[in-house]
Amino acid sequence: MEHRLLTYFLAVCDELHFTKAAEKLGISQPTLSQQVRLLEHSVGTPLFQRIGKKIHTTEAGQILYRHSRNMFHELDQAQAAINEIRGMQRGKLRIGCSGNHLLTETILTFYKLYPKIELSITELATEETREGLLSNQLDIGVVFLPDEDEQLQRTPLYNERLQLVVSSQHPLAGVNTISLAALNQYPVAMLQKKFYVRQMIEDCCARIDCELLPVLELSTLESLLQMAKHNVCGAILPYSYVKGILNDEIHSIQIIDPVPEKMVGIVYRKDMFLCTTTDKFIMQLIERISETI
Repeated sequence: MEHRLLTYFLAVCDELHFTKAAEKLGISQPTLSQQVRLLEHSVGTPLFQRIGKKIHTTEAGQILYRHSRNMFHELDQAQAAINEIRGMQRGKLRIGCSGNHLLTETILTFYKLYPKIELSITELATEETREGLLSNQLDIGVVFLPDEDEQLQRTPLYNERLQLVVSSQHPLAGVNTISLAALNQYPVAMLQKKFYVRQMIEDCCARIDCELLPVLELSTLESLLQMAKHNVCGAILPYSYVKGILNDEIHSIQIIDPVPEKMVGIVYRKDMFLCTTTDKFIMQLIERISETI
């Protein structure tokens, strides 16, 4: 199989749309369709099927997708190792994280030292970061640490705690702590269910046999903060985020009985070659977190 055909195939798998994949590759849609047909002829079976207006990978397509991702991962690792021998630095570092605020200081320091290294930072849910690492779309992740994973290396950074943030005009503005069960008495906004912060709250609620239903479900920490700041409702946010934005307009309250907490850390594939650039970024992040958290 030609390297080029597999590149085209992966683009279609990622987009599940021939026109969008063609635009991403910088080629015409008819050319892309022809190249995919050549690949299907080579493997002897259809790789995509059309259901209504949508396309899906066939079982054969899913198998080829997994192996192709692994193949490109191995090629990237080989190139990184060769670059290391030649004294070169990795040109791009792709990072998935559970909150960009965790990386801001490290990014500033790293960019000053290595201005030629392109950093791509994507804010993702923990499971999305794991999938990105295993599909070779990310190099490292900074997330709530998952359970032991035979495919991922884990490096703990700090223990994250969730807090309730309210406006200075909120009835709870003068309170320092609140039990999880008592939160039922007040309207709160939370992240959507796909995010680990939300899962942490739901796990704690299950432990004490209570249910906490948000009046708003949002997808970013900033949007939650705005709801609290404008006194729409309280917002449940990570302390690492809250401590950097506390002012006279908002008040932070510790959640107790139980305390929703989870270790945050760095994850990457165990079979990944850690070049100097990646290792430097990890070391700087560990140092920065230890100074600020």
